[in-house]
Amino acid sequence: MSSKVVGRKRIQRRIRKKISGTPSKPRLSVFRSNKEIYCQLIDDLNVQTLASATSKGANFAGNSVEVAKEVGKLIATNASSAGITTVVFDRGGYLYHGRVKSLAEGAREGGLKF
Repeated sequence: MSSKVVGRKRIQRRIRKKISGTPSKPRLSVFRSNKEIYCQLIDDLNVQTLASATSKGANFAGNSVEVAKEVGKLIATNASSAGITTVVFDRGGYLYHGRVKSLAEGAREGGLKF
């Protein structure tokens, strides 16, 4: 593995020691690839995914930051249909700027609280 990936995994472990998702307040986990962005609402106690959203296969228009914001709004609607209003944000070892920040802002605009 490259040192970039190893460093991100180390940061992920450090973050996930501190935060955990519960059924009432799940963890909003973000994964960012070069082309797409994915997010899931995870209940760590029961080890299950409660809701998810992705940019893959969806026809969102705009640049990658705008697409991430739309994915954030999509996860908020999926969460509200599952009865979830508050979450714990897990940036997944990525810096909180660009697509990750845009996804978080879109989720907040959609009604999620964190």
